[in-house]
Amino acid sequence: MRSLLLVALLACGSAPPRVPLVESWPSQVPGDYKSVTWRWTRNASLRGQYQQVLDLYAVFKSPEWRAVHAAKTAEIRQLVGPQRDEAFAAARAAAASDPYEVELLVTTWDRKENDLDRGKRSVWRVVLVDEQGHEIEPLEIVRDKRPTETLRAEYPAFGDFAQAYIARYPRTQALLGPSVHALRLRMSSPRGGVELAWESP
Repeated sequence: MRSLLLVALLACGSAPPRVPLVESWPSQVPGDYKSVTWRWTRNASLRGQYQQVLDLYAVFKSPEWRAVHAAKTAEIRQLVGPQRDEAFAAARAAAASDPYEVELLVTTWDRKENDLDRGKRSVWRVVLVDEQGHEIEPLEIVRDKRPTETLRAEYPAFGDFAQAYIARYPRTQALLGPSVHALRLRMSSPRGGVELAWESP
């Protein structure tokens, strides 16, 4: 069997930035939307002997990301006063109690293998990994069916041939917290696998 090379390609050719792996809501909007989204974006590629098998970008929707996303949404919708406060309150509540979410932007050489929304029948297995090495299976992975223009505005890494998915994971293990130093995502198939990591300062 031909061996597969696992190549982790880091955004911008350098080590990804460290990020606050905490559950707490930021005291203020943590910067501009595009910069914060790139901070929480990780990239890896899987190559076979002759072609690229997979290119994956993943955006972990942390409280910091949700805060800047709420600010962007409020600006676009021109929300002010109580309406703006309500939008932020809803985002904060989601960050505290909803399943963990990761936006997956997936490009595969064989388009038939871009099938994450098929659940257990997918050729891919996508799990989050906590600091102790416990794998957490997704509750669901669904296609993000919003228009291409919307996805590109929301996720700068969204490419021409990518398919967007939303992966939701249960809060069975604490993936965020003051003592958490690293969070990982593994995506694998019979062809091989990649691993992405978010690390705290």
